[in-house]
Amino acid sequence: MTTIAPEVGNSELRALLKYVDKRRHRKNRIMKWLVVAAFVLAMAPLLSVSWTVISYGIERFNAYFLTHSMRGVYGGMDAGGVYHAIVGTIEITLFAALISVPVGLLTAIYLVEYGRGRLARWVTFFVDVMTGIPSIVAGLFAYALFAVILGPGVRMGAVGSVALSVLMIPVVVRSSEEMLRLVPNELREAALALGAPRWIVVIKVVLRTAVAGIVTGVMIAVGRVIGETAPLLITVGVIDSINFNLFDGRMMTLPVYVYGQFQQGLVPCTEGQANCIATVAYDRAWAGALTLILIVMLLNLVARLVTRFFAPKNLG
Repeated sequence: MTTIAPEVGNSELRALLKYVDKRRHRKNRIMKWLVVAAFVLAMAPLLSVSWTVISYGIERFNAYFLTHSMRGVYGGMDAGGVYHAIVGTIEITLFAALISVPVGLLTAIYLVEYGRGRLARWVTFFVDVMTGIPSIVAGLFAYALFAVILGPGVRMGAVGSVALSVLMIPVVVRSSEEMLRLVPNELREAALALGAPRWIVVIKVVLRTAVAGIVTGVMIAVGRVIGETAPLLITVGVIDSINFNLFDGRMMTLPVYVYGQFQQGLVPCTEGQANCIATVAYDRAWAGALTLILIVMLLNLVARLVTRFFAPKNLG
């Protein structure tokens, strides 16, 4: 430890400390501005996309648009809504989460708490492989599976949920596994020392401690699949009417709705005016995209509330 002579005055001491800390302060300022610059770069595309979707979609986003389907709407008619696509998206995504979350969470618990040896390594390997599967492959897999069981040409919401669950499961496994590994081993050892069975320790201690991270991982997985278009085009199809039954008939989803409206493009006006081109399909596509973003935001808000309610209040 360096000592400073007593005869050194306050001014000399301050100058010495300033000289010693000059490089450290400079590095600190540089890193601070780099972090600020990275934050701005990360926020810029997010704000740009949000502003674009809101500015183009807010004009048609109203109660009529949210409560009507596209049944009987054709051409450049200034009518139709997105209600049937909202119903399909929510039902298909929730059913996919119902399949994926238990499977993914139990797999993560096995890998962290019980998995040892070759089987655990193979499970980890296949989870990594599934993470990179293209969405169209998941759609083809689900379609082929149900085509073998129910015959070719099958289209229904449950098939789409299975396709989305193939994409969700590896995300849930990976995120849940990381959150479970962050739980201190001391908590497990303390609970086991009190005589609690291992499965009670996992449920009451480990999962309760990691619930916030697990819910966040599940929401990341939902956000990963809720905007998928290709697998749903194959497995669910397209329909203009409202269908509440996941196990009977085609359903419309918001990504497919946006794709279909954008693909329709500019159309002639229905009023019969000369040289009149309507952008109503583009307007519906932007409003559908805005609806999808708002649904994702609402689901994240619900997840935050669930996390706050179930998370342990005091770990000390």
